[in-house]
Amino acid sequence: MTTGLRTRCRVSARPLCASLLVASLLLACGIAQAQQPLPAAAEPPSSPDQALDPMPDIGVDWPDMGQPDTVVPLPADPVVGTGEDSASAAGSVQPADAQPAATDADVAEPVQQSAAFADTGGERRYDVVLRGVDAIADAQFTTRFNELSVLRQGAGKPANLAQINRRIREDSDLLERLLRAKGYYAARVRGSAAPPPPGGDRLVVGFDITPGTQYLLASVDVLGLAETGEREAALRAAFPPKAGDPVDADAILAGQQSLTTALGESGFPFAKVDEPEVRIDHEERTGDLDIIVTPGGYRSFGTILLDDDDVFSARHLQRIARFHPGDTYMASDVEDLRRAIVATGLVSSVTLTPKDAGDGEHVDLAVDVRPAPPRTIAGELGYGTGEGYRAEVNWQHRNFFPPEGAVILRGVLGTQEQTASFTYRRNNFKARDHVLTGLLSVSNIRRDAYDARTITLSGGLERQTNILFQKKWVWRIGGELVLSDERDSFSRIVGGRRTFFIGAVPLSLTYDGSDDLLNPSRGFRLGGRISPELSFQNKTFSYARAQLDGSLYQPLGDRTVVAARARFGTIFGSQVSEIAPSRRFYAGGGGSVRGYGYQAIGPRDSNNDPIGGKSLAEFALEARVRFGALGVVPFVDAGNISTSFLPRFRDLRIGAGMGVRYYSNFGPIRVDVGTPINPQRGDPRVAVYVSLGQAF
Repeated sequence: MTTGLRTRCRVSARPLCASLLVASLLLACGIAQAQQPLPAAAEPPSSPDQALDPMPDIGVDWPDMGQPDTVVPLPADPVVGTGEDSASAAGSVQPADAQPAATDADVAEPVQQSAAFADTGGERRYDVVLRGVDAIADAQFTTRFNELSVLRQGAGKPANLAQINRRIREDSDLLERLLRAKGYYAARVRGSAAPPPPGGDRLVVGFDITPGTQYLLASVDVLGLAETGEREAALRAAFPPKAGDPVDADAILAGQQSLTTALGESGFPFAKVDEPEVRIDHEERTGDLDIIVTPGGYRSFGTILLDDDDVFSARHLQRIARFHPGDTYMASDVEDLRRAIVATGLVSSVTLTPKDAGDGEHVDLAVDVRPAPPRTIAGELGYGTGEGYRAEVNWQHRNFFPPEGAVILRGVLGTQEQTASFTYRRNNFKARDHVLTGLLSVSNIRRDAYDARTITLSGGLERQTNILFQKKWVWRIGGELVLSDERDSFSRIVGGRRTFFIGAVPLSLTYDGSDDLLNPSRGFRLGGRISPELSFQNKTFSYARAQLDGSLYQPLGDRTVVAARARFGTIFGSQVSEIAPSRRFYAGGGGSVRGYGYQAIGPRDSNNDPIGGKSLAEFALEARVRFGALGVVPFVDAGNISTSFLPRFRDLRIGAGMGVRYYSNFGPIRVDVGTPINPQRGDPRVAVYVSLGQAF
């Protein structure tokens, strides 16, 4: 485990430890004696021929090579190992009849190994237990041990005692390093293995840990911040460690990162924060922390530099940046611009590099981009009970009109729909995240409720939301011209198909307080839309369509999310029979009330075909239970369509069922199977829906 934190030990004069090897003692004595000053009367030899004084006796007899060797054993460790290198102090394996490990006050006495627990080479499974660190083993400590422990990594497979013993020694070293990272420099770790508990079949590999005293910081010096001027106090506050805090490597390194971030957010693009250095005093059990900062000079934003403007210009990048020339340099603004460039889909890679402008005040931003292929072909297949099969393909050139002027050709071929459309779309139009669209569409739609052959010309300006930049507030203002030849039950009364010419100004506003665009798990969403419309069909009349949507997401534990949705709509200002069938409200289907056919809920004509209505009410409740990449979703939906101005709740149609989710990298794939609880005549017993994303 590397931390980037340098520590130095301050050595204090202490008596020699009694456990030094005899050879070391002899060497030390010899050196000490050889360094004693010569007596005053003694003179050094004056010539090579002069005899030297005899060597002093150091008290060690020359060994007799003819005698046999005699080995005096060292006192036995109270814990006896059975594996390879089992006498190591780092950890050992206890025999089945071993007594508890002796303390320093106990008399060291060997423990006899039980034949029942002898190392016969057999392999056993084991459990790992840490004892003595409950007060300090936080989530980070536990996670690190679990990820780095060789015992944890091998816990799923049987191992012999030699392997277990070796792993104990490695994990003992790991635990000591983890404890030092939290400021426990004099911890004692003793590992052992014990027989399975009664009724069990796994060995118990345990570590008895005595952390000792946690070292504290005696002093904290952050050097170099005086050069930051009036920002010094705020920057010092960005480094939380202070005298009296534990010598916690994680807290110190987090403080280093916090200080680095604060410098980057305060106008210091070239700041450098050296690695923290801690000088440990084991006698006092304290540490002195030093960290050196080189601010590099305060700067504000200058200009954006772009060598290759084939994709877009530096002026366009300045338009989508959240900073202006002269603003204080902030690293987060640079990262935000990088993500915004990636979100255009026009580049495969982008690098932004701060460049000193040379005036001592500004920093320019050099942008290097690698263009991505601008053309894309995409396809989609879907199926829904009541809707039938549906295949969609679209081709787009994302930069046909630079910058970010896309052209999209789209075709739909399905059981009930055939559509061809041309779309012009300009992202980041005049401002960040603003999208200008224009659409020309020709479609032929055949539903149970109506047939419609429609030509649509529309345009709009909106503030978009996406996965990278999910917005709280999203709005859209647009205009529509629709020429539609339609047939429904009312058309048969008047003698055939009817032609409608409609002009509309749709407006919408949405607040998104959820935590994810495709798979929300908490928060809520609330949206409203209204569309004043003018219709000409034999006569000219006006009406307005309004709709309100709301959804709520509440987690229950780590696996389950309860989601609820409500939708209300109304049309005021005209009769149902006068409104074009394609502009009325309908309910039923995968995005509405599951268990029923598409648009199948509500009043019906003599042929049992839905006629739509002027008001709408829908409700949905589901529990999303996830198991890794898969999940199940039981749900209950309800809804109704009314021909009156306000929805009626007494005729609610209820559907229930179960869904399956596969959580892919780009969002959940949904398969829902529902059944109507109180069906109308002709409703199917089972309905199936397949799509991308949650139902709401």
